Amino acid sequence: MNQYMIEIKLPAVFTQEFLELIPQQISTVNDLMRDGSISSYTLNMDRSKLWTVVNAETEMGAESIIQVMPLYKFYKYNIHELMFNNINSFVFPALSLN
Repeated sequence: MNQYMIEIKLPAVFTQEFLELIPQQISTVNDLMRDGSISSYTLNMDRSKLWTVVNAETEMGAESIIQVMPLYKFYKYNIHELMFNNINSFVFPALSLN
């Protein structure tokens, strides 16, 4: 399985249609994260760009994953295959049975 960073440029002005699709977008992203299709999804502070790391066999596979997102038709994006993607996951401390 390969990883791809998808850099997404969002529209400068959010239409009513765009705003109404946000709840569906959140639900879809949560489902994709739960099934392991994407491992991160990040929005910058001014809401102009998204970055997502997609797990797929090919670049076309990565693109097909983002195509299921409700906001896809608003995206302008670039796909970059990653050599590696180190992340610091939250880990619960070991339990002590004292």
